[in-house]
Amino acid sequence: MGVRESLQKLADKKDSEIIDLRLQLAQAEAYLQAIQDSMKVLPKESPDARSGQELRPGTMLAQARSILQAEGKPMHVNEILKKMGKSVDKSGRISLSGSLAAYVRKRTIFKKTGPNIFALVETPQQSLEVQGEQSEDLPDSFGSVQ
Repeated sequence: MGVRESLQKLADKKDSEIIDLRLQLAQAEAYLQAIQDSMKVLPKESPDARSGQELRPGTMLAQARSILQAEGKPMHVNEILKKMGKSVDKSGRISLSGSLAAYVRKRTIFKKTGPNIFALVETPQQSLEVQGEQSEDLPDSFGSVQ
């Protein structure tokens, strides 16, 4: 075997390695794109939402949070005021819904599900539930190509 044939074999072998590496790179790029696309679909989490921001005890907001936790479902401002034992008048509705809306804008503690209807952010959504449990972690096999 001559020098030319030896060099050609080495070149063919290296060319084959490059093709394999390009395939691995394409798979890795597709995987990265899938993760980025998945992140776009998920709601953004603020740092305050994860740290369990506390409300001052005894305030209307703390009472509203307790009521929503006990009910476990979204409620209208009028219903929340009734459960608090407060009068359901215009000023009470405006006061409570305005305070709740401030947290809704920050995406912490409360979320808005309809006109003057509020729920807790941690209230699980039906679409994200898996057999009654909501999973925060990805499975160990997530991302494996094989």
